[in-house]
Amino acid sequence: MKHYIGIDLGGTNIAAGLVTETGEMHYQCSTPTGANRATDEILADMAAVASLCRRSAGLAPEDICSIGIGVPGAVNDALGKVYFTANLDWEDLPLSRLMRERTGIETHLANDADCAALGEVIAGGAAGYDSAVMVTIGTGIGGGFIADRKIFRGWSGVGTEPGHMPLIYGGELCGCGCRGCFETYASATALIRQTRNAMRAHPDSLLWEVCPELGLVNAKTPFDAALRGDEVSIRLLDQYEEYLAAGIGGIINLSRPHCVIIGGGVSNQGETLLAPLREKLKKYCYASKYITPPPVIKAQLGNDAGIIGAALQAL
Repeated sequence: MKHYIGIDLGGTNIAAGLVTETGEMHYQCSTPTGANRATDEILADMAAVASLCRRSAGLAPEDICSIGIGVPGAVNDALGKVYFTANLDWEDLPLSRLMRERTGIETHLANDADCAALGEVIAGGAAGYDSAVMVTIGTGIGGGFIADRKIFRGWSGVGTEPGHMPLIYGGELCGCGCRGCFETYASATALIRQTRNAMRAHPDSLLWEVCPELGLVNAKTPFDAALRGDEVSIRLLDQYEEYLAAGIGGIINLSRPHCVIIGGGVSNQGETLLAPLREKLKKYCYASKYITPPPVIKAQLGNDAGIIGAALQAL
């Protein structure tokens, strides 16, 4: 049995696990990232959790095939480099070499969303599919493309950013500096903004009973109000799903994956989110009358997906 170590490097926690070649996780641990600390301190903790995973199984460094790291930013595995990651304020960091020096183990890098997508294909909701697109709906829109059960990294080696494809020309200002990006209309942050705007415009809406303060609105608020029959929320979610379907439909038309995986906090709405999304996708997927759109499924592995995908990216 071959063993790999996966590290999901987040702005809050460094999570690691010992993973077999079939995607089984035998040990998992984490430690706070302390994103404001010096880079050397963070690297020392990354090496420490990797060592803890290895020693949990009584393995020597030479028994580990490789370490894989999922990084929330732009990386290039061929160069072993992190170009930048906003959460940690890293730029042009030779992360693979630095980790190899600390652990004695070959190290690979990928974007964290790409790792999560790979994890779902290997051991999660998309197991059995050779290609998939994963869209994670959280603070922003993340995503990863898997082709032939491998991360699609593009010609530049840095992967893809579906959340920053233009959806509406000259639209809402995005955190990336552009306007009209997919995530400015379909992320959880966008849904919260849309909900607050609806509450201001409709003071008689049940939204105010579900959440009496604008500052407490979250992405679940409109779903809760819609379940109580609130027409404002029903219309709001219909428009939100339209944005989501338009963006995902474009991704499908470009990549024609075997399936689409929906992850992130908003995906916890399950079929309340997915059923209308599947229906709306029919009009955005080219030639859907003749070519059945790919199945849309909910991610199953949660936070484990990033660790498993990071570990097995070397495969």
